[in-house]
Amino acid sequence: MKKQMFAVIACLAAGVMISSCNKNDKQQASQPNPVSSDVLAQIKASGFSTDNVQKTDDGYLVEGDILLTEQQLREKVGTPTLRIANDEQYRTNNLVSALPRVITVKVTGLGAAFVAGTDTAIARYNRLGLRITFRRITSGTPNITLQGFNQGPSGGYITLGSSGFPSGGNPYPTVKMNTNQYAYGSNPNVLYVGSVIQHEIGHCIGMRHTDYMNRAYSCGGSAINEGDGGVGAVQIPGTPSGPDANSWMLACSNGGNRTFNANDIIALNYLYH
Repeated sequence: MKKQMFAVIACLAAGVMISSCNKNDKQQASQPNPVSSDVLAQIKASGFSTDNVQKTDDGYLVEGDILLTEQQLREKVGTPTLRIANDEQYRTNNLVSALPRVITVKVTGLGAAFVAGTDTAIARYNRLGLRITFRRITSGTPNITLQGFNQGPSGGYITLGSSGFPSGGNPYPTVKMNTNQYAYGSNPNVLYVGSVIQHEIGHCIGMRHTDYMNRAYSCGGSAINEGDGGVGAVQIPGTPSGPDANSWMLACSNGGNRTFNANDIIALNYLYH
């Protein structure tokens, strides 16, 4: 998930100079690991935006916060007929299976606000009464690990967190949260952090961005239609065909507390109730 820096400067910690923020916002990210045209073609064929793709140690970061591994890009997934999205609720073809199921979550190397934010996100999911529930653990091997990374702003945006999609019926195993001062400030707001964790866990269990076919809805910029792709963009019955304000799976953060709206709950109940 990304945050548009110019729109939410007021949300930064007190004492951070606006002029300093603006200077950092305009810096262009270097690309020590350029992405090949073949990989970009694979990403596009999978139905994801090829704008600002970043090479990471784990694969390729697309659409601001989604991690695609080399294996996922090589996989040929058989899909049902897909409806091209406008701003509906969409999922991938990969979901968590073997339900009912408890997904364990562990926070490593992050501060108290991230631990409390994780508890907030878990409580929000568990209140829905789904057949998939979450529990934070402090020892043992979890299903999902939350860990930190530090990356500053680029091009007027900053990445707040990242994760990926399920594989083999299991949730994506890692959520990375940005510890850079421009992401959450020096005193992170627990509800804000929890909202981002809630969003990234949504990817871990198979949810795409609500506005993945028109990221301009939450991120600004140009509306780009990437096609249906091969990873799956299956519309969830009962969700709207028009813009869906404040969905927890919008591509870019509004800089504050955002939880499930009514259509989000419909989508999650359809998949996991």
